Amino acid sequence: MSSTPYLRIKPGREKSILRRHPWIFSGAVAELIGDPAPGGTVDILSADGEWLGRAAYSPISQIRARIWSWDANEVINSDFFHKRLRLAIEMRQSLPQLINSNGTRLVHAESDRLPGLIIDRYADWLVVQFLSSGSEYWRQAIIDALDDLCPGSGIYERSDAEVRKLEGLPVRTGLLLGDEPPEFISIKENGLKFQVDIRNGHKTGFYLDQRENRLRIRQSVANKDVLDCFCYTGGFTLASIAGGAASVVAVDVSPAALALSRQNIELNGFSAQGVEFIQGDVFQLLRTYRDSRRSFDVVLLDPPKFAATAAVAERAARGYKDINLLALKLLREGGLLTTFSCSGGIDAVLFQQIVASAALDAGADVQIVDRLHQAPDHPVNLSYPEGAYLKGLVVYKRPASD
Repeated sequence: MSSTPYLRIKPGREKSILRRHPWIFSGAVAELIGDPAPGGTVDILSADGEWLGRAAYSPISQIRARIWSWDANEVINSDFFHKRLRLAIEMRQSLPQLINSNGTRLVHAESDRLPGLIIDRYADWLVVQFLSSGSEYWRQAIIDALDDLCPGSGIYERSDAEVRKLEGLPVRTGLLLGDEPPEFISIKENGLKFQVDIRNGHKTGFYLDQRENRLRIRQSVANKDVLDCFCYTGGFTLASIAGGAASVVAVDVSPAALALSRQNIELNGFSAQGVEFIQGDVFQLLRTYRDSRRSFDVVLLDPPKFAATAAVAERAARGYKDINLLALKLLREGGLLTTFSCSGGIDAVLFQQIVASAALDAGADVQIVDRLHQAPDHPVNLSYPEGAYLKGLVVYKRPASD
């Protein structure tokens, strides 16, 4: 027996591990042998002693271990992380969708077999999130590997996500390598430019997962009146302007986000004359527009996460239904609603049911004309379906029959 600490799994609880799902919940653990540090390496054994995998141990989280490898001969060390990071970066280099963009997700956590690790590239900067005990434990090895694989890049940490609390980890942000980043980093995406605030922006600074969806919107809004809800720094707003929209109403609760939306429009040489920026609560504004009978050809709903887990899905479902019902009330006949959920607790089937229920209550006859997903640099490992977090529907509101 190896001197590596190990977790023994309860009888019958090894099935997901054999299917290569990377999570081991506390309820599946029969015993811990040894004294691993938080994030330290443990072997995973079945109830009858069969070796199943090698994982990072988390003593506080309900996810008690996250598997690094199913290869008994693979050692978890600096070389391991260098290899895994190299493979993830090479995969992105093979994606044709990224040819015209220099804002890229380089590592997508479990889906790149690097649980709890997020790395985004913005031009010459890398933004890193260490979101699990395991990735935190190996942080220096990861930083060193990135310095070797992406020479000349600055590295900034944004380990300020709520999930770190579940791991018993403190919030950490700040410079890891290089000079201090500028206030805004300019990236290019399919012919457009965006200013990104990696210090204070949502997630790592920008919603890279919507890249292809922004391009789709750009191709479908010519001469349309567009309502962009939760516009943040103007990704869909700018795509709508570039696509020739007749008018755009951009709504967000954050004045800083709206200010950056204006900057992004100016950065691309467009006029903001046809854009109405509104700071406020989207739910309240939609009710006001409904009561005043204002309408739009295109409505975009890209709200923040309403349900991080299935435990709060029911409450979140009510929020999603309300906002989609209101949007459908404002949508003109023959118009398109593009609606998203990034909540892990709401799967694609439930999200479609929510939108269908909203349409029924709104008295709207709608058809799904497209299903949207996260960008391809946010891949989904087949053995880890939770990686498919972004769900989108494009629905067409059919005109009333004669």
